Amino acid sequence: MVSVAYSDTGALLKQYVTETGSDWIRAYLAASPAVFASSLTAVEATCAFARRLREGTLTPILHATVVRAFDYDIAYRYYLLDVVTTTVETARRLATDHALRAYDAVQLATAYLLNQELRGSNQDLLTFICADDRLLAVAQAEGLLTDNPNHHP
Repeated sequence: MVSVAYSDTGALLKQYVTETGSDWIRAYLAASPAVFASSLTAVEATCAFARRLREGTLTPILHATVVRAFDYDIAYRYYLLDVVTTTVETARRLATDHALRAYDAVQLATAYLLNQELRGSNQDLLTFICADDRLLAVAQAEGLLTDNPNHHP
């Protein structure tokens, strides 16, 4: 059982929209007493749900249901971490060192800083959950534990 999970948006979406790795992420996050995400996840997920509605992979009724469930979870279930100056500085370093895209750098920086905080207070380390193997490789290079829901179909 995992103690602390940090999920990037791509992995977290699998909680709401069924695709490869959805069953695993649902079970994994249900077993984790603490699920963290960046506050930017709210924007990214809203954009992803709206895109799926426009493309027709979500019906209007299903879209409304998914958004309602997500809104509930960000209000009551997930711990959303703000993007602060330290996050931006860390994201810039990660982007420079590893040629990351902007939101990937911010997501990883947020997880990295939380992991450092947990490590400094002798708490359980977090697992960075992400559906992007390239970003996971960078996370591993930066010392994070990782897992990919796509590897658990």
